[in-house]
Amino acid sequence: MSKKRRIGILTGGGDVPGLNVAMKAVVNRARDHEVEIVGLRRGWWSVVGIKPENSETIQELTIPLSPERVRTIDRTGGTFLHSSRTNPSNMKAEEIPDFVAKGDRRVKDDGRIDVTSHVLKVLETLQLDALIPIGGDDTLNYATRLHEEGFQIVAIPKTMDNDVFGTDYCIGFSTAVTRSVENITAVRTVCGSHERVGVVELFGRNSGETSLFAAYLADVDRAIISEVPFDLDKLIAFLKADRAKNPSNYAIMTISEGAHLQGGQIVQSGEADDYGHQKLGGIGQIVAQEIKDRSGMHTVYQQLGYLMRSGSPDSLDRMVAVSFGNLALDQVLLGHTGRMVALQQGNYTTVPLPLVISAKKTVDVNALYDPENYKPRVKDMLGKPMFLY
Repeated sequence: MSKKRRIGILTGGGDVPGLNVAMKAVVNRARDHEVEIVGLRRGWWSVVGIKPENSETIQELTIPLSPERVRTIDRTGGTFLHSSRTNPSNMKAEEIPDFVAKGDRRVKDDGRIDVTSHVLKVLETLQLDALIPIGGDDTLNYATRLHEEGFQIVAIPKTMDNDVFGTDYCIGFSTAVTRSVENITAVRTVCGSHERVGVVELFGRNSGETSLFAAYLADVDRAIISEVPFDLDKLIAFLKADRAKNPSNYAIMTISEGAHLQGGQIVQSGEADDYGHQKLGGIGQIVAQEIKDRSGMHTVYQQLGYLMRSGSPDSLDRMVAVSFGNLALDQVLLGHTGRMVALQQGNYTTVPLPLVISAKKTVDVNALYDPENYKPRVKDMLGKPMFLY
């Protein structure tokens, strides 16, 4: 009798609505093929924090996933497996458990440590045949490393920024835009009542898609995105004119957290994480204060932050999550590896993982944005896919 296959699944990086939906889809699909699914808790930390000969660490950081266990997880957002921003190939010495053998630590030129040898031993101990990681480009970067080490990997893209290269759509994006539009619409009442300029800051490090599409759908006056450095005086002049033309004497704009002034830099703070990223945020507050100081117009600053990715997924994220989960499991069973499931021009497909980490996905400014007037602008709808990418 052939050995029953065991496939691991994990979620890494920031949580988004739809993760639980995708995991449930994988588990239910696996039932039809008599495949065992093992959930790995806390992202890539799971395969660092397990001591192979210690059953307690295995019980703490893994969980068998059956259709009965995942029956209701799709009713909420977030990830019931929890997450982390651990990068096993780029850790600080103090982050690594004492039980990780010295021989399983490779010290890099910058002093960071790669514990991939330990990770491979853990995967062998767990008797996993393949792994389905769900994450953004950081999580998938390490997934690519494991693929290069010879371990079977089929990945699922998720990020509310929608900035994973190789796919037009990532789990979490639709709900993030939906939440943003709802909150922009709500904050209009405050801006209108007090005749102010509303500045709504949205998540988006390298890609301004959340700012762009939320502005496009909510019909805001101006949208600042990560890809286009902006002139503050020019922006203020636009907003002043927008406010004057509005019968309620207010204006409203969106801005990506990764946006920056012409000649300036993005606003970030704190120590870099394992993937080299500092915490972003605050450009909207700076802009709101400058608007007041330079023009005398009072402002309302609203940083949506985690509200964008909180709560249950919308129908589009559910649809994509279910489809990605089914497709990923099928790819594993076909023996494919080093692939990421994707959507391109409205069709489900797969792309090579090395391609995914080769570049950053950004807004097609020429097709979707007016950089002179800081506004969304779709030049031609004919022939565009539903997602406009």
